[in-house]
Amino acid sequence: MWVYKGQACDTFTDLDFHHAIVGTTLDVRLLLYTRANSSCGRLMSHSAPPPELNLTRPTTFIIHGFRPTGSPPNWLEPMVVELLELRDSNVVVVDWNRGAANIDYFRVVRNTRATANNLTAFIRTMEENGASLASIHMIGISLGAHISGFVGADLNGAIGRITGLDAAGPMFAGKPPEDRLDPTDAQFVDVIHTDMDALGLREPLGHIDFYPNGGADQQGCPRTILSGSAYFKCDHQRSVYLFKESLRRTCETRAFPCATYADFMDARCTDCADFGAQGCPVFGYGVVAWKDSLVRLGQSKYFFNTNNKSPYCKTNYRLDIVAWNQEVQWGYITIKMYSKNQSAKATIDHKKLNFAKYTETQLLAQFDRDVTTVEKMSVTFFSSIVLRPKHKLRVLRLRLQRLEGSDRPLCRYDLLLRDKEEITFRPIPCEESNF
Repeated sequence: MWVYKGQACDTFTDLDFHHAIVGTTLDVRLLLYTRANSSCGRLMSHSAPPPELNLTRPTTFIIHGFRPTGSPPNWLEPMVVELLELRDSNVVVVDWNRGAANIDYFRVVRNTRATANNLTAFIRTMEENGASLASIHMIGISLGAHISGFVGADLNGAIGRITGLDAAGPMFAGKPPEDRLDPTDAQFVDVIHTDMDALGLREPLGHIDFYPNGGADQQGCPRTILSGSAYFKCDHQRSVYLFKESLRRTCETRAFPCATYADFMDARCTDCADFGAQGCPVFGYGVVAWKDSLVRLGQSKYFFNTNNKSPYCKTNYRLDIVAWNQEVQWGYITIKMYSKNQSAKATIDHKKLNFAKYTETQLLAQFDRDVTTVEKMSVTFFSSIVLRPKHKLRVLRLRLQRLEGSDRPLCRYDLLLRDKEEITFRPIPCEESNF
């Protein structure tokens, strides 16, 4: 058993499926973690914050969601540690597992209001003892996102930030703002949608709403029910793992404002001029740096794609191809980049591409990793026309422009791409004056 300052550590309530069947009575427990006790929770009284809760520091609340099996979330302890490594703060785990562990989802939903009321009262006590509401960040997962919204509304939107990780959809879809998370609940509300066609919500809820991989089917998640429970929860939980990875800052994921995911995939939304020198927002914990611009611009959707496992971040390029074949060619493109010790691949196959003579086709090329110095490239064309043999795509110019940073675009001129044949070449700086 862990011990902190002579006291046994308090841990998240560990229940099982039996509790979920018979039901439990709501009991909200607040577990405090600081850099001095990052692996040992301190159970706090709701009426009097303990001395370890330094109210001059910022405070982050983590609020879990529906727990149908009653077990503690496996991502919880790592997230606490990573938040404390990132910032000297108070991290409070809101353990309402005795209200969330129940196979009756509708009963759990009813418990969200009572949980929010409990948490609101505690935060008001913090404020009375000198805490600034602007320094509070609430991270709510699934139902926890709406609990955060209820608390924020009760406090008149004075909380500094609410992050909603795939806010729960069932019983909240189509509800008015006062019955779910919405942008007025905090000074800044950022939301991640990863399962909008099942357990999450489709509509925007914050000042910025991220839709990884379009917001529904996540890369690497099972697509059939034969995979068991992972089929139901993988997309929903991906929001947590994407956000958690942003805490480590091993790589950055830029997100692009766009009306639809289809337009994003067609490279129609690569302009980040509204954000000036900062460029388009970085997804995750660090997006607060774009707060002023995002609040000014108003509610909108932002898209990005991910790899199927960690590290999830991709590197974004725009690929422009000018064809000069006599007949229109239809197909797909795979492009690779190489340096001395690195390689990266982008497959552009979200739809059949149309390559017409002297027409520039703009594509979004998202590479699975970052190659800092590109020494050579390769391109493979896959024709989608099966009735005629020996399909060829004649390329007058191929231009590859990185969307992040100010790297000079790379080009190659006069290429003949045969169906399924990989062509390797050394790129050269683009002769922009020619086009």
